[in-house]
Amino acid sequence: MRLVIARCSVDYAGRLTAHLPSAPRLLLIKADGSVSIHADDRAYKPLNWMSPPCTLKESADGVWTVINKGGEKLIITIEEMLHDSSHELGVDPGLIKDGVEAHLQELLADRVETLGAGWTLIRREYPTAIGPVDILCRDANGGTIAVEIKRRGDIDGVEQLTRYLDLLNRDPHLAPVKGIFAAQEIKPQARVLATDRGIGCAVLDYDALRGIEDDKLRLF
Repeated sequence: MRLVIARCSVDYAGRLTAHLPSAPRLLLIKADGSVSIHADDRAYKPLNWMSPPCTLKESADGVWTVINKGGEKLIITIEEMLHDSSHELGVDPGLIKDGVEAHLQELLADRVETLGAGWTLIRREYPTAIGPVDILCRDANGGTIAVEIKRRGDIDGVEQLTRYLDLLNRDPHLAPVKGIFAAQEIKPQARVLATDRGIGCAVLDYDALRGIEDDKLRLF
């Protein structure tokens, strides 16, 4: 990962146009090819970004041009370079889930047919470049389904599954891949966002999966 702190302005040209006036900012260039621009007041969310695959060209006059496969451009004009360093982070082991969440994944993988009759497991913790998908399975028609499991489902979980689906759908051996967002409790805003993106929602009953009660999932 390359970390650059610079005074810069940023222009985006694509489906719409956007301009960030000159200010000190953090630029992140990751090994997956993504480029994102950050301020100091927006938590983890970037001001602007370009998702991979994309190319970065740096000119001698301090202009960086980032172009994605759709021809959209992110033009970063460096006025003053304050810091520039690169670090090898290696392969990330992924998020270590709490006990209940990890157990939900294990139980659902063993009983994936509760999501739908004829569904079969491909793999738990299916690896991608941005982390493992909790469960990858096939429905009764042979379609590929990616399942993201949370104890409490919020918007961040839907965003995470969206990123996984974007990557998985680039693999011709898997595509098309649909998504299921599964949690013991799904917040209304997360459900609205998931529905808007064509992602199904499943409310998990922990006790039912453990065989204590009726083993039906409510799939919406």
